[in-house]
Amino acid sequence: MAESSKKSVVLGITGGIAAYKAAELTRELARNGIEVQVVMTEAAGGLVAPATFQALSGKPVYTNLWDARVADNMAHIELSRGKDAIVVAPATADFIAKLAQGLADDLLSTLCLARECPLIVAPAMNRQMWDNPATRRNIERLLRDGVAILGPASGDQACGEVGMGRMLEARDIAEAVTAFLSPKILRGARVLITAGPTFETIDAVRGITNRSSGKMGYAVARAALEAGARVTLISGPTSLAAPAGAQRVDVVSARDMFQAVKKRVADADIFISVAAVSDYHVASPQRHKIKRSARGLRLDLVPNPDILAWVASRPRPPFCVGFAAETEKLRQHAEAKRRAKKVPLLAANLAQQAIGADDNELTLFDDAGVHKLPRASKQLVARQLVAHIAKLYKQASGKR
Repeated sequence: MAESSKKSVVLGITGGIAAYKAAELTRELARNGIEVQVVMTEAAGGLVAPATFQALSGKPVYTNLWDARVADNMAHIELSRGKDAIVVAPATADFIAKLAQGLADDLLSTLCLARECPLIVAPAMNRQMWDNPATRRNIERLLRDGVAILGPASGDQACGEVGMGRMLEARDIAEAVTAFLSPKILRGARVLITAGPTFETIDAVRGITNRSSGKMGYAVARAALEAGARVTLISGPTSLAAPAGAQRVDVVSARDMFQAVKKRVADADIFISVAAVSDYHVASPQRHKIKRSARGLRLDLVPNPDILAWVASRPRPPFCVGFAAETEKLRQHAEAKRRAKKVPLLAANLAQQAIGADDNELTLFDDAGVHKLPRASKQLVARQLVAHIAKLYKQASGKR
């Protein structure tokens, strides 16, 4: 399945102590498939060497307005041409003031003034500087001018104080930039996603669960958000942070998850069942801890509701996407599951190659046949899956 055309940004780095985070941001953007051209101010170069960013981006770093490496010495014009955005992170109070007033006295500020692409700014400064009325006026001016502002956050600062002004973490900025640049192929669609494992109680301290990390489901939620969808994420027990913008609903057992789905499915256009739902629960869980005994312990297991099959069998179901984690005979079992549950799309993988890992490969089964998504990061695979879902969803919507 062809990937969408690669995005490219200028990453502007100014002279705040948070410049060290820009190294991680460069790498995170690259992991998201975004080409990065770094431009640094002179002050930024005093904090982190340009060679660091050249190594991470694979491209030469520019700092000088009169750099002779660019044709006609017009780096301030050429470097942003063809780029999808300029991202300034960190953006100091001084640089934000320059942007608000349209000043252009170095390469980065001139690039921002001469741009033909969107500008995204991640402020980073001391809390008093952030709270200063001048800074607030400048931020308001940038917002009126159509500049996207990411953050800041509250937290520990280099000066030893705590408060607003801390730059967002690199991963948060990379996610926001990726979402900003992504085609909104699911704009306005309401997507309901289940993710993670479930936990079935045995007694007060024990339970039955599985090895699902929730990473794939959370990656799908993030990809759907990037595509412009409104996402509700029903999650079993996991330590993962929900993607920014998703409405998260925490559940424990399969029956909890079923109730959460039943409550919300009527408002969903698309239902994606990624969760590794326990097939059984204990018929009579014990209120207190079961004491160890030399005798064997027998548990009476009762089937859990089949959430995906129930959703798909509704009179007017949302567009349903199932997941199948198999350990053998992937194609045979996945096709049988899709037919049994009567869903238009099923994504399958081998559990031993995916559980707990950061990468994955999927085989998609739909009415048109079989489609392979080769091994890549779970986030990239999730974006390819969402693109396929969007295509089928639009086709199905046109038939209704």
